[in-house]
Amino acid sequence: MPLTNYEKIISGKKAPNFIRIKQFYLDFEEHMDITQLWEIHNDAMAKLEAHVIEKNGRKNLLQLKRCIAEKIIESCTLCERNCNANRKEGEKGFCGVIEPRIFSEFLHFGEEPVLVPSHTIFFAGCNFRCIFCQNWDISQNPDNGEYIPVEDTCAIIKSRSSASLNVNWVGGEPTPNLPYILSVLCKLDVQIPQIWNSNMYMSTTTMKLLDGVADLYLADFKYGNNVCAKRLSSAPDYVEVVLRNHKIASTQCDLLVRHLVLPGHVECCSIPVIDMLYEHIGTEKVVLNIMDQYRPEYQAYREKGMNRRITTKEYLTVLNYAKEKGFSCII
Repeated sequence: MPLTNYEKIISGKKAPNFIRIKQFYLDFEEHMDITQLWEIHNDAMAKLEAHVIEKNGRKNLLQLKRCIAEKIIESCTLCERNCNANRKEGEKGFCGVIEPRIFSEFLHFGEEPVLVPSHTIFFAGCNFRCIFCQNWDISQNPDNGEYIPVEDTCAIIKSRSSASLNVNWVGGEPTPNLPYILSVLCKLDVQIPQIWNSNMYMSTTTMKLLDGVADLYLADFKYGNNVCAKRLSSAPDYVEVVLRNHKIASTQCDLLVRHLVLPGHVECCSIPVIDMLYEHIGTEKVVLNIMDQYRPEYQAYREKGMNRRITTKEYLTVLNYAKEKGFSCII
């Protein structure tokens, strides 16, 4: 399976990305204009791609990414909704997240086999409104959970690191919490891979900040068209945004794509999703998990046909189609 970088990290043959970019030193000031900070960032990332590691400077590249993320939430564009809410001043955008609130953290044994045991950190709040969300108590209540100081989260990660293969940032949705996550990683000195477990509806700005930080994208790709995405998740322009981000992710690090088969959505969503991944990314850069875990939750009763489990035929149709296309599939 094409998860070679992740496997090298967990076997100790390679350092996680966030450790690597902390070894790239540079100079910047917190008060600089964000345009200036981006110029310094882009120059550093170009050197990093060319395998040039700068050693002169008082700060590092990860600290620069954190600084940029902190400035972004003064007019938030971390996700594709581009709410421009000043979250530092308490203004809420679509996700409703002000300060990061962690609903739970634990060693998860129900993720894909290559990931377990996975130290999952669940944030409250989400930039989607999926009517069938199985974690709706987390995703639709951004005030759930509690704020945990950065130093304490570092201590929790360290305490679990001997038993976990990775840190799995999830929710809800991790995207609104990017500044906090980067702050944690700035202080973390444990050599453990970082998983970005996301609906992939983030902005290209966020994708640039995650470049060199995430070691594996655990990426969701639900819908094969914008009509279903808008109706079921209130996500406009879904296909364009999520396909774009999957393509970017495949150039940054390993990519494991989850596709949840929805009842009655094989032809309109499942087959097109597989076709898009095949056409735009290819089978060599993606591992697929075709998921049969759908169950009617939350407000699924609102939509005709969504108030049932999927059939065995629906699941096997999608799984066999993915295999016929040549994808590695986790079962």
